[in-house]
Amino acid sequence: MGSKHTDNGDGGAAVAVDDPARVRNIVLVGPSGSGKTTLTEALLAAAGVISRAGTVTEGTTVCDHDPAAQRQQRSVGLSVAPLVHNDVKINLIDTPGYADFVGEVRAGLRAADAALFVVCAAEGVDPATTALWAECAAVRMPRAVVIARLDHQRADPAAEMTACQEAFGSGVLPLYLPSAGRPGLLGLLSRRFFDYSEGYPPRVGEPTEEDLDLIDDARNELIEGIIAESEDETLMDRYLEGEEIDQATLINDLETAVARGSFHPVIPVCASTGVGLAELLEALTRAFPSPLEHAVPDVTDVHGSGSKSLTADPSGPLVAEVVRTAIDSYVGRVSLIRVFSGTLRPERPVHISGHGMSDRGHEDHDVDERVAHIYSPLGSNLREVPHCVAGDICALTKLGSAETGDTVSSPDKPLLMRPWTMPEPLLPVAVVAKTRSDEDALSRNLARLVAGDPTLRLERNAETHQLVLWCMGEAHADVVLARLRAGGADVDTEPVKLALRETFAGRARGKGRHVKQSGGHGQYAVCDIDVEPLPVGSGFEFVDKVVGGAVPSQFIGSVEKGVRAQLEKGLSAGYPVVDIRVTLFDGKAHSVDSSDAAFQTAGALALKDAAANGRISLLEPVDTVTVRLPDEHLGTVLGDLSGRRGRVLGTEADDVPGYSLVHAEVPATALLRYAIDLRSMTSGSATFTRSFSRYDPLPEALAAQVT
Repeated sequence: MGSKHTDNGDGGAAVAVDDPARVRNIVLVGPSGSGKTTLTEALLAAAGVISRAGTVTEGTTVCDHDPAAQRQQRSVGLSVAPLVHNDVKINLIDTPGYADFVGEVRAGLRAADAALFVVCAAEGVDPATTALWAECAAVRMPRAVVIARLDHQRADPAAEMTACQEAFGSGVLPLYLPSAGRPGLLGLLSRRFFDYSEGYPPRVGEPTEEDLDLIDDARNELIEGIIAESEDETLMDRYLEGEEIDQATLINDLETAVARGSFHPVIPVCASTGVGLAELLEALTRAFPSPLEHAVPDVTDVHGSGSKSLTADPSGPLVAEVVRTAIDSYVGRVSLIRVFSGTLRPERPVHISGHGMSDRGHEDHDVDERVAHIYSPLGSNLREVPHCVAGDICALTKLGSAETGDTVSSPDKPLLMRPWTMPEPLLPVAVVAKTRSDEDALSRNLARLVAGDPTLRLERNAETHQLVLWCMGEAHADVVLARLRAGGADVDTEPVKLALRETFAGRARGKGRHVKQSGGHGQYAVCDIDVEPLPVGSGFEFVDKVVGGAVPSQFIGSVEKGVRAQLEKGLSAGYPVVDIRVTLFDGKAHSVDSSDAAFQTAGALALKDAAANGRISLLEPVDTVTVRLPDEHLGTVLGDLSGRRGRVLGTEADDVPGYSLVHAEVPATALLRYAIDLRSMTSGSATFTRSFSRYDPLPEALAAQVT
């Protein structure tokens, strides 16, 4: 394939590919514990990239190199592990299975051209995996299924196959079956036995009579499934008439159907014994598409106009994307890059564009930088390569401005890729530095974390004076806090405070009297006001009803300034006051000693006096919430929303059968941990969005706790 191998003494070879047709980018997805990382290790060992497969429990795998992953014994970030099989480079993209790290999964889907769904032979298919399958189906991403962990004590491959078909649809069919009595697989199309009794690679032999009984029914179903996807419309008639369809024809139609995302083969695999590894590698290289067959995301200029279509052409304009950003303790910032068009070369300038993420702390930026070296990543190991062509994945170091989601292009023709959809972080965590020196370390590390994690949103709340990190869930928050502490910032968490509001519960009258004599100069101002509440959302109104010049006209505005200043400071619990009308109806002034400052002070005092004479009510923010959930959990979620003082506005059927949308208004105070609780109630199958609606009165019992 015209590739150059640079041996680095690490058990593998850094590969620089010249032809995109010889590249496969495969993202491994599936629930936590299904065996994705272990499978990746086994494939790397089978291909000779590593001498021995590591284990998740010992923290010795290539992909789980992050200390947080080793501590939690599960993947917490995307990792790339390339190998070469039959002169084809396969970039395995291992992703976390836990729902908190769905942002890493979406980045992996962006970098990949096909998805390998890994499910455990003993666990069934969880709702989150089913939802991800539907998401891939919507864009017709090619998919295959691995039934992993065949050595599990409760493994039932047949039951798992049925569960996959129920969850993913009828287009999911096995290419191989585990043998009943021997360690190996039965090829349904070839009617051969692939014997793994001596490990990988397998020996090819004949199936037993018992094995042949297992093959026949499954083989007929597989052939019918392949023929149904064939472009040869005569094939089904010939098959039904009893004609034996040539195996080469079936395989060719199978590979075409898999590549276009309409047929999904299932392969049983056991990473510990090697069973199925050879068959899986063959399927990845032959059935899955190359980057040449995968559409490049939309590209515009840096201003978002002039949309153009590109292909994976090594000679085309340079367009690449930062799919992950990490901080290495030795080399600093490491940017994982998927090249979609053109060729990335060392010692060349590039343009870095990032737009549309300012709400999460990623300010828009357009910067020219210079690429020093290009690396092929193997987990955390970086192996230098001479270039990276369209369709391949590489790593760059020390790009100071590059953040996850940024576009890398030529400085001569800067371009911008359409960003992928990232989930909204919905779990707030308030952090505080323990010492002044920790504050500096916290500030430095937060900038790095936000640059690398688009699912993390940083909020510096000017009202509550809290630093709030919006995370995807508890596990995500745990990783973020661990990384902050590893960077030298000793931080604690504290309860999240919500920005409440105050208002008057009824009409009240107040007098502001500011009379002082000092050093021969006096300050004199008196004003009388009426305060009345307004409907929610009305804001603040100031009315002048002074008659007879009791308050000179030049000081009317001064009274209003003083009132407004006090509104911002609050009256009862220190929260801004809203939705009131203040009417100035009387006052007194002195011809010499009255001043702008004196009447501003009097205005503030008058509002305080009115608050003392009346009753202040606290207002809490209310959010509009939309929950998307399977129908089976509808009753549970509706009951829970009512328990949170929520008001359900209605329900409707979702576009996906079996799912509903629930619309409700819920106090924000009841949503602080809703991301965790909803996941628990629905086994991770439900999602929700929220947006601010208005402020409503806080119940007196809760208000008493605040004040």
